[in-house]
Amino acid sequence: MVPDARFSSYYGRPVLNTPTWKPLDIAGYLYLGGLAGASSLLAAGADLTGRPALARTAKLGAAGAISLSLAALVHDLGRPARFLNMLRVLKPTSPMSMGSWLLAGYAPLTLAAAAGEVTGRYRLVGSAATAGAAVLGPAVATYTAVLVSDTAVPAWHEGYRQLPFVFAGSAATAAAGLALAAAPAGQAGPARRMAVLGTALELGAFHLMKHRMGLPAEAYERGRPRTLLRAAEALTASGAALALVCGRLRDRRPALAAGAALLSGSAALRFGVFHAGVASAEDPRYTVLPQRERLAARGS
Repeated sequence: MVPDARFSSYYGRPVLNTPTWKPLDIAGYLYLGGLAGASSLLAAGADLTGRPALARTAKLGAAGAISLSLAALVHDLGRPARFLNMLRVLKPTSPMSMGSWLLAGYAPLTLAAAAGEVTGRYRLVGSAATAGAAVLGPAVATYTAVLVSDTAVPAWHEGYRQLPFVFAGSAATAAAGLALAAAPAGQAGPARRMAVLGTALELGAFHLMKHRMGLPAEAYERGRPRTLLRAAEALTASGAALALVCGRLRDRRPALAAGAALLSGSAALRFGVFHAGVASAEDPRYTVLPQRERLAARGS
C-alpha cells in the first residue's frame, strides 16, 4: 500500500512569510476602526433627525474607538515615529499609504466632534467635524479589508472582492451594538435598522466570499478561525433578532443584550478573519495549488 501523498513545499519551508503582526493589536485595530467609521455615519444621521442622545453616543464611540485603534496600530509598529514616517509620502496605489493619510484626517474630526458634544461649545465647528467624519467614515470602516487583501496571504487575497463588504457589515453591526447598549430606546431606531442591514450584509458577503475563493476557504473552517467565526455568526444573528424586538419593550435588558451580542460578534469576526489569514500563510497548499489551477486554466 502506497501512503497518501502529503503536500509540502521546498525543504518543508512555508512559501510565504507568516504575518508578523501581533494578533491582539492588529485584529483589534481592524475591529475598532470599523466601529469608529460606522459610528460616525450614525452620529451624522442622528444629528440630522434630531436624536441628541444617539448622536452623543455615536460621536463619543467614534472618538474612543479610533483613538484605541491608533494606539493598537502604534503599539504593533513599536514607535509612534513609524506611523508618522508613513505620512512622508502620499502614494495612491498603496493601501497602507492611503490608509495612513485617511486616519490622520479622520481621527482629529472625530475628536473635534466629540469635544463639541461634551463641552457644548463651538456647535458650528462640531457639526462640521461630524459631517466630515461621516464622509470619511465608510472608507475608515472598509479600507483595512483592502489593506489585508492587497497582501499575498491566500485567505485574505482570494476574498478581495467580498471582504470590504464583510467589513462594512461588521462595522455597521458594531456601531449599532454600541448605540443599542448606550442610547435610549426611543432614539435607537436607526441603530436597530443598521443592526439588521449590517447583519445581512456581513453574513451574506462572508458566505459568498467563502464560496467563491476556492481552496483557501478551508482556512476559515478549521481550528481557532472556525470557532471564532461560528461564534461571530451566532452572536451577530441573535443580536440582530433581539434588536428587532427590543424597540417595542420598555425593559432595557434586551437592548443591552443585543448591543453586547453585536459588539462581540463583530469582534469575533475580525479576529477570525485575522487568524484564518495567518493559518493560510503557514500552509503552502493554499498558495501553490490555486496558482497551479490558474495556470492550468490559462493553458486550456
